Amino acid sequence: MQKSYIMSMDAGGTMTDVFFVDRDGKFVVGKAQTTPDDESEGFAHSCADALKQWGKTPEQVFPEVITGIYSGTSMLNRLLERKGQNLGVIVTAGQEDYFRLERGIQTYLGYSYQDRLKVVTHRHNEPIVPRSQMTGVRGRIDCFGNEAIPLYENEVRDAVRKLIAAKVQGIVVNLLYSYANSAHEQRVREIALEEMAEAGVEIPTYLSSDLYPVMQDFARLNTVAVEAYAAEPSRGQFRRIADRVQNFGGDTQLRVMASHGGTISIDAKELARTLISGPIGGMVGARYIADKLGEKNIVCSDIGGTSFDLGLITDGEFTMKAQPDMARFMLKLPLIDIDSVGSGTGSYARVNPVSNRIEIGPDSAGSKVGMCNPQASETVPTLSDCNVLLGNLNPYNFLGGDVVLDPDAAYRGIKEHIADPLGLDPYEAAEGVLELFEDHLRNEVFARIFGKGYSPDDYILYGYGGGGPLHVCGYTKGLKFSDVIVPAWAAGFSAFGCACADFEYRIDRTVNAAFPASEIDPAGFEAAFEGYAKPVNAAWAELEKRVADEFDKSGIDSSQVEFKHYARVQYVGQLNDVEVLVDFDRVSGPEDMQQIIDRFEYAYAKAYSRAARSPELGYQTTNVVVTGTVPVEKPELPVEELAGETPPEEARKEGRKVFRGGQWLDADVFDMDKVRPGNRFRAVTILESPATTLVIPPGFEAYLDEHRLFHLKETK
Repeated sequence: MQKSYIMSMDAGGTMTDVFFVDRDGKFVVGKAQTTPDDESEGFAHSCADALKQWGKTPEQVFPEVITGIYSGTSMLNRLLERKGQNLGVIVTAGQEDYFRLERGIQTYLGYSYQDRLKVVTHRHNEPIVPRSQMTGVRGRIDCFGNEAIPLYENEVRDAVRKLIAAKVQGIVVNLLYSYANSAHEQRVREIALEEMAEAGVEIPTYLSSDLYPVMQDFARLNTVAVEAYAAEPSRGQFRRIADRVQNFGGDTQLRVMASHGGTISIDAKELARTLISGPIGGMVGARYIADKLGEKNIVCSDIGGTSFDLGLITDGEFTMKAQPDMARFMLKLPLIDIDSVGSGTGSYARVNPVSNRIEIGPDSAGSKVGMCNPQASETVPTLSDCNVLLGNLNPYNFLGGDVVLDPDAAYRGIKEHIADPLGLDPYEAAEGVLELFEDHLRNEVFARIFGKGYSPDDYILYGYGGGGPLHVCGYTKGLKFSDVIVPAWAAGFSAFGCACADFEYRIDRTVNAAFPASEIDPAGFEAAFEGYAKPVNAAWAELEKRVADEFDKSGIDSSQVEFKHYARVQYVGQLNDVEVLVDFDRVSGPEDMQQIIDRFEYAYAKAYSRAARSPELGYQTTNVVVTGTVPVEKPELPVEELAGETPPEEARKEGRKVFRGGQWLDADVFDMDKVRPGNRFRAVTILESPATTLVIPPGFEAYLDEHRLFHLKETK
């Protein structure tokens, strides 16, 4: 029997979404509250919620599932909550205070400008490894990969014995310039294995030169430490979900969404690159749909319960960060350029007693929703409370009615915490909170686009996530996008995007190879080849083998893998590099080096303007990259027959009043799952599904196309 379904999931901070799609493109989205201690529980509930829409059970469907993809926040939460493994670290002598000193820029991450300036509000990160377990050993590799000082092996033995006595669960090794020559780190591991054998223990050892052989030692140490501290324990979450799939009768291999936009096996060597995966899925899904529709420039906006995530796709391509920050850590791993720039629908709203101004977030009720949730015992109102009070949310439709919300509790909370301190009517106060929220998001969207030198009318905006459809009209008003699109499955869009991702590994390596000329002279190619092409070609060959080894764990032969080769290039002396894809797998002639230059110049001009080009400085390839991709089943975009403009009567629900512009307005309410392609909706209209709500306020209208994409348009 041919298998018929694709399944993907997104375990967010508030809700766990599961997306199932069949071969005809028909899909269902399930939603359940996230269960952080064991995400497989929320996964199981969400699967049941989705499949009951087809009148089926997980046990009936999972035996026919072709592909299963996970994205979630368990690893990130483990890092934020400092619930990782007990680690020991071996560094070059003199660097033992890495985690206490940090870098200045890292200490500022996550703080507002005002909080950065005040000693009482500005704090360093709590070290994830205590100072007593940070050990230094003498020995030095220089920046060219030459041994300047031999490794003091007796100090290595003392360090390992000390960490064994401390009963550490993992040993991280990060020596200076190990990316240029790994000999000292490899010898540290050999000595560690000898000492462990003598002590009768087995402790995993994590070498930076094995996992992330890239420059910038502090960010590299962070990345390897996060791998050992949070990523390795998170394999347990992945395996519990995989076991749940097997219990449902499925035999598909579970893959995880990675930060570079591909999916990798749960048995992958480097799992830290899955630290942030849910928002990445939304970006991948938006590009997948845009590619199907022939669109190139997309703004991706995702509102969940805890955050507002924003990213750009320009000319059909993501921008990749080589050194992102996550959870107030600077890391060295590739990440699609996406930022959390605002709060989510579960964020708290309160009045600052000093300034007497409304503040939103950054803390959130998460899966507890707000004071309107009788099961949560919350004491501070949230944006969800505001939406319930104003009529935007149906209190009897949350999670399809599984949770009944209490508008009276929302009223009391907003009156006590916001309205009374400001001397406002509770309804006006709630509307003011939402306007403030949407104004902030609008400013962030505007700044992100104009900051890149583009205009909103060059872009189509996709609004998704459980809260996106609620607020998308508010934060796009007046920006004049060429189109604003809300998928009917917006609540599960990140999970959908995970199903659209390739099975792909990506591995980076530092090479620091330079060549001076802007035009490669064939006569001088031999000299350039020695200093540039040899290290680049050797690194590409090594990375190809590492990618092939990862696929081999999934039983996939290297002959089935499509390899792509990239170089990250910068002007000599500058700090920011740009990633370029090349058409060859080895530098074999002057025309290859010229292609790297030409593509870098084009990408650099697009990122920083043509006036910033500085070819007279020469060029340096800082890192090389190899990706390997294997074709996988992906969902089809649904195509349905167009009906008339008037929604069918069976889709109409009981209307209700909503508070807008300081007055109560009558709103038409429809079941989102029952409206038909071709239907048009004018203000004020609310479309409800069990997982999300689309609000069409005054000044907007909407049209549902054959792909079940809502197109929103301003009418004045």
